[in-house]
Amino acid sequence: MKVSIDGSLLDGSQARIPVVDHGLLYGDGVFEGIRIYGGAVFKLDAHLRRLSVSASVLGLELPGGLAALRATLLATARAFGEAEAYARLVVTRGDGPLGVDPTSCPRPRTICIVDRIGLFPPEKVERGLELVTSSVRRPTPDALEPRVKSLNYLGSVLAKQEARRQGADDAVLLNTAGAVAEASVANVFVVRDGRLATPPASDGALEGITRESVLAIAARLGIAAAERTLGRIDLLGADEVFLTGTGARIVPVRSLDGRPIGAGGAGPVTARLQAAFAGYVKEFATPWA
Repeated sequence: MKVSIDGSLLDGSQARIPVVDHGLLYGDGVFEGIRIYGGAVFKLDAHLRRLSVSASVLGLELPGGLAALRATLLATARAFGEAEAYARLVVTRGDGPLGVDPTSCPRPRTICIVDRIGLFPPEKVERGLELVTSSVRRPTPDALEPRVKSLNYLGSVLAKQEARRQGADDAVLLNTAGAVAEASVANVFVVRDGRLATPPASDGALEGITRESVLAIAARLGIAAAERTLGRIDLLGADEVFLTGTGARIVPVRSLDGRPIGAGGAGPVTARLQAAFAGYVKEFATPWA
C-alpha cells in the first residue's frame, strides 16, 4: 500500500493523521473509489468531477483544485507501481477543535490510498452473490443526498453487517417508500426479457461511474436500458440481477432472501456486459506512467 497525505508519499504502515481530523471525528469529508487497470486510471476525469460536486455540496475546498488532486492520485499510483490496483481519494475538512463547526477547521486535508482490492472471492463472482433485504432504510434525498459521496457510510456498514450475520454476501437497501435503492456499496441492475433497469438517484441510488459505464455499453450493444423505480418483486421476478461498482465491477446475483433469481450466476445479458466492459475500460483510461 502507498499513501499520500497532503502531498507526502508514505508506505501504508507509516501513514498517520491527527485524531482531531474532522473526517475521522464527524465523517466530514468526501471521497472517490477509483480503479486502475493495466497501469491506467479508469474514468479519472469523471471521478474528479463527481468529487468536485460532492465537495461543493459540503462547502469543502479542494486543496489545489482538481489539477492537484489528479497529480496526487497519479503520483501515488506510480509509487505503488502495480498495473492492477484500487485508489481511494479522500478530502477531509482537516484538523479542528472538538465540535462540529466546520468553520473551525482552517485547512482541508487530502489523502490518497492505492492498494489491491478484492470485495468478493473469485468463486463468488463466478457463482453469483447471495443477497438479503436489509432492515436499514436509505434516507430520502431531501434528508441525505445519495449523489454526495461523503465519508459517512454508516447505513452501508450496518447493512453489510446484517448481511454477513445472515450468511449472505451483501444486502439490498430499500428507501423509506419500500423501493430498491442499491446494495451496500454497489448499484443494482435487473434484466427482464432482455431489457435492463436500474433505480434512479431519486430513489436513493448513487450515480455510479460503473453504473454509467454499463448503461453506455448497453446502448452500444443494442440492449434496451432505463432508470426506473424497482421493488423487491422486480428483483425476485427478474431473469438476471447484477451489481455494479468500482470495487465490484459487474457481479451477478443468484438469490435474494434465499429465493433463487433466474438460473443463478451470470445470465446471457450479464455475461455480454462483463465481456464488453473489459474492452470499454481501455477507452477511458489515463496512464499513470
